[in-house]
Amino acid sequence: MSEPSASEPRSDDAKVVVDGVGKVYESERQRVRALSGVDFTVDDGEFVCLVGPSGCGKTTLFRTIAGLEAATDGEIRLDGDPVTGPGTDRGMVFQEYGLFPWRTVRENVAFGLEEQGVPEPERSSRVGEMLGLVGLAEFADAYPKELSGGMKQRVGIARALAVDPEILLADEPFGSVDAQTRDMLHEELLRIWSETEKTVLFVTHDVEEAVKLSDRVVVMAADPGRVSEIVDVDLDRPRERTEPAFADYVDRIRTLIGE
Repeated sequence: MSEPSASEPRSDDAKVVVDGVGKVYESERQRVRALSGVDFTVDDGEFVCLVGPSGCGKTTLFRTIAGLEAATDGEIRLDGDPVTGPGTDRGMVFQEYGLFPWRTVRENVAFGLEEQGVPEPERSSRVGEMLGLVGLAEFADAYPKELSGGMKQRVGIARALAVDPEILLADEPFGSVDAQTRDMLHEELLRIWSETEKTVLFVTHDVEEAVKLSDRVVVMAADPGRVSEIVDVDLDRPRERTEPAFADYVDRIRTLIGE
């Protein structure tokens, strides 16, 4: 089992560089530091998970990388360029499915392409490709209310990938589904990741999920949110929870979170 690595960035040539990022929320009554000196990188094509206790700033960091919030200190760079706001180079998937109930599956997946002004023939082709990728081609004309939770999340993944982002950002995307559906979605996401070779940054509170999915796990600590350790997961895929080495990684990361 690999030893945890240092938390500082390995290379400025990485797909994503989180460089000394801090975040402070201020009001008339108080000043709260949510993040402090967060450093790590995500390489091109890598699958990295963020884990940590409640209040450690995982979602704040996610929103900062997504460009939905600005860092107070430090910088986030994507392919060497500073992140200054949202962009189509980052596709986002959230725990709440966020599908438009009045749109069909096909129309939901097409939304980002419509916003970009992609012509209809190209848009239709791309949507068909994405629905095939997530196994929902036969549900193209269904509405969200007709889908299971797992199917809704696959629509969300297809919508995020339709605009061909450089990186897929996922904030606890499987937190609202049952355990059996979550296992199925893990396999689906890993298949999609393998086929598309996208870079994935995945936020979760579930340590087993992180070990199942990721190449590396960024373990965060709280008060303020910061990187505690980065753990390389040196296990062949597919990974089974019953394997002793899998359990060793889970125990190690849980210990780090507990510290």
